[in-house]
Amino acid sequence: MRTTLRWLLSLVVLIGTLGTAGTATAAGQDSAGPDIKDRVLAIPGMSLIEEKPYPGYRFFVLGYTQPVDHRRPAKGTFEQRLTLLHKDTTRPTVFFTSGYGLNTNPRRSEPTRIVDGNQVSLEYRYFTPSRPQPADWSKLDIWQAASDQHRLFTALKKIYDRKWVATGGSKGGMTATYYERFYPRDMDAVVAYVAPNDVVNREDSAYDRFFENVGSQECRARLNALQREALVRREPLQRKYQEWAAAEGATFHTVGSIDKAYEAVVLDFVWAFWQYWGEQDCATIPDAATATDDAVYETIDTYSGWSFYTDQGLEPYTPYYYQAATELGSPSLRLPHLDGLSRYGYQPAHSFVPDDIPVRFKPWAMRDVDTWVRRNAQRMLFVNGERDPWSAEPFRVDRGAKDSYVFTAPGANHGANIAGLKERERDLATAKLLQWAGVAPAAVQADPDRAQPLARYDARLDKRDVQRGPRFLP
Repeated sequence: MRTTLRWLLSLVVLIGTLGTAGTATAAGQDSAGPDIKDRVLAIPGMSLIEEKPYPGYRFFVLGYTQPVDHRRPAKGTFEQRLTLLHKDTTRPTVFFTSGYGLNTNPRRSEPTRIVDGNQVSLEYRYFTPSRPQPADWSKLDIWQAASDQHRLFTALKKIYDRKWVATGGSKGGMTATYYERFYPRDMDAVVAYVAPNDVVNREDSAYDRFFENVGSQECRARLNALQREALVRREPLQRKYQEWAAAEGATFHTVGSIDKAYEAVVLDFVWAFWQYWGEQDCATIPDAATATDDAVYETIDTYSGWSFYTDQGLEPYTPYYYQAATELGSPSLRLPHLDGLSRYGYQPAHSFVPDDIPVRFKPWAMRDVDTWVRRNAQRMLFVNGERDPWSAEPFRVDRGAKDSYVFTAPGANHGANIAGLKERERDLATAKLLQWAGVAPAAVQADPDRAQPLARYDARLDKRDVQRGPRFLP
């Protein structure tokens, strides 16, 4: 962590260079010109859902009319939700997406804090309520979603005319990357966090190697033993599951049976542990040999969640599973410690899509993105977690890439960020982002080791929303 003194010294430098970086007002209102709400709402197709106060900003929840099919705009529209965290039009703007639904509370991504900018956050198409009615699922693909971003950016760029940075974590990091691939002239930079890159869907040995080596041998053995025990005790534990489902009114039509749902939750256990927790939590896992049925059942529930593979748990994530089954791919594991106990193995993504939605996998989609990133990436930063399962198949940059980087945060899980990188990489990543956004103080341009976020940490505003759900959900 930086010391307060060092922060103040850098602030002095920043104040001396505001003439080139731009001046932001403390109240989140432009220093001159029409009210920002009026300017934004003057955009054709933009509507106000709600304005919420937040110190130093204006915060709006908005709706924007988008074509269902960007190739045929006359074939229908839908309203896509977004939020705008407005600082000042003289500041850079960060374009954030989670790749899922929209958090309608004020939030600031790490790049937004680093550049002290505005933030536009967009709900991914087909996540409720940003879903056409009726839904033509064939129009849910990575190009259509990138075109949503492009169209919104084109409209807002007339107001926010400084530098733009695309960002997101996990599926949001994938989304930022796909946007750059299809519209490389829009953004001035991309910061993608823990973004999986499943180039060949059937080749998942990287995940097997990850789980064979992550953490300590003792922790891996403890987790595997409890997972195995949950399948050994399938009959009594599934009775508990059935009782819970009956009480909750939970159903299992999409996955096919309560037995398939039970096993899917159990198979999520080890993956979810490393994705959201870590070695420091291993001591809380009960010993499989002596644990009661209740202890095994409750532990699996804590880390995996018995509700995830019910119809009610799956329904909000149908757009993700559809994309995984048609373009993104989904990982699988060999699981030798479960030989003779697992009846279904890792079920493919289409198993979690309702039968009335047709799916067809397009193996070229991820190969195209991967090849493009390797050869054409410019001003792209990928941040991965050393102990994050989804980082086992990361994006890479080759000689054709320019001013692009892939960094791994030591010991980090799916919450990996720039602040968690090794010091030299953290300073370089921060300095690069400031430069790309056009707000690097002179001292940082001369010495990247002096780089740090331009905005103070805000515990409410900078709380990271980690998308938590089934293991097949990055």
